[in-house]
Amino acid sequence: MFSVEVRDRIMIGHSLPDPFFGPAQNLHGATFIVDVAFFRERLNPQNVVVDIGAALDVLAATLAPLKYQNLDALPQFAGMLTTTEFLCKHIFDAMAAAAASGALGADGAGLARIRVTLHETDLARASYEGPLG
Repeated sequence: MFSVEVRDRIMIGHSLPDPFFGPAQNLHGATFIVDVAFFRERLNPQNVVVDIGAALDVLAATLAPLKYQNLDALPQFAGMLTTTEFLCKHIFDAMAAAAASGALGADGAGLARIRVTLHETDLARASYEGPLG
């Protein structure tokens, strides 16, 4: 399986109001490095997995509404625990929709899988990976 990975970053604020999260129940900030990997069985006619420029543009557009925001105040996350794992799936869904809509270029529909990884620190990260199509 071939893969291409692109990267961006976001700074957010949020709280995780559940005793499970200890001090993270309180409002705090996080800076995430966001990696998105695209997979396909065979290269396209141009011998690439996906157009890297398009992938970077779609990732930037996906992250833009989250950057420098308090996630607790965004209506789409009302009542949600915006954990790192939850955010991975949120970003995955947007990237999968972009692949299906053609926003990643004509060959986006031929992708087999996408994996989204959010790096919280150099010691901890979370991912969501799933098939497309």
